[in-house]
Amino acid sequence: MAIKRRLKADSSFSMASMSDIVFLLLIFFLVTSTLINPNALNLLLPKSTNQVSAKRHVSVGIKHLAPDKYEYSVDKRAVPFSNVEPLLRQKLMDAEDPTVTVYADMSVPIEELVKVMNIAKRNSYKSILATSPE
Repeated sequence: MAIKRRLKADSSFSMASMSDIVFLLLIFFLVTSTLINPNALNLLLPKSTNQVSAKRHVSVGIKHLAPDKYEYSVDKRAVPFSNVEPLLRQKLMDAEDPTVTVYADMSVPIEELVKVMNIAKRNSYKSILATSPE
């Protein structure tokens, strides 16, 4: 008695489902890649909604007067840049948590801000960049 198999294994492969998966992955990566970095250099600073209050702080102001000319003030008193660090040391020498708040014009280059923040770092002061509320 000869038993015959009626079902034969089909050796063909359908690529329809594979192309659907590739298409869905393509759409997914296109959508997520546009969300990662929407506006890399669209900067409108300084504005912030966060407000930080420190216990005792000294304010340092930087105003842009002319090209390569800036006016520095410590607690609303105009001083040359060479006197900023000694004044900060004098005002914050006995403070428990000394903090320097930097108020700068939007037109002041970052280099000038970094100069004041480096003074704060050298003397182990916290530094806060003051911003206008949104």
